[in-house]
Amino acid sequence: MTNQAPSTSYTDPAPAHRLEQAAAALTGNGFTTEILDDVAAARTRIAELIPEGTEVFTSASETVRLSGIDADLNSGGRYQAVKPRVLAMDRATRADEIRHLLARPDVVVGSVAALTEAGQVVVASGSGSQLPAYSGGAGRVILVVGAQKVVPDLATALRRLEEHALPLEDARARVVYGMPSAVNSLLVLNADARPGRVTILLVREAIGF
Repeated sequence: MTNQAPSTSYTDPAPAHRLEQAAAALTGNGFTTEILDDVAAARTRIAELIPEGTEVFTSASETVRLSGIDADLNSGGRYQAVKPRVLAMDRATRADEIRHLLARPDVVVGSVAALTEAGQVVVASGSGSQLPAYSGGAGRVILVVGAQKVVPDLATALRRLEEHALPLEDARARVVYGMPSAVNSLLVLNADARPGRVTILLVREAIGF
């Protein structure tokens, strides 16, 4: 983990023309992409995209938590929420069942570490638990991405991850889990072989790491 302070360039929302460029590239790579004005609009759109009763897994994401989407999907009984089920299971005796639930939900909702103007999606994980669902296991993937995560290219995306997102996630993990975080697994989605499986909601404001 680097001790370098986060750069302010990683926290400023990308302007409209860069969001539109990224959205066009993502669409060309097979990702359904929408640009939304704010987090409230993303929250509403999630409710429209996921029918009541759907099996949903929300991956660990400050974007999803801070937006209220995590609470919307995991409480109230509207959906078949995977996360509460998994948290209630004994990891020692039901590890295989947990692994199956996380790897192939009907819908997984989360965010990303960075997104390039060429339409590449970068996801990092300490446990790797959400990556199978993102890469192909889930029937549908919905990613909510703040405008500050849009970067010019893959090299900048990886620098953003190391210099900005990881230190913040490390600090959070030490408080919440009592242990450090690390980029143990890294997933780059260049395109999707099943166009329309992945929906990316680009929000014009900054949210999350």
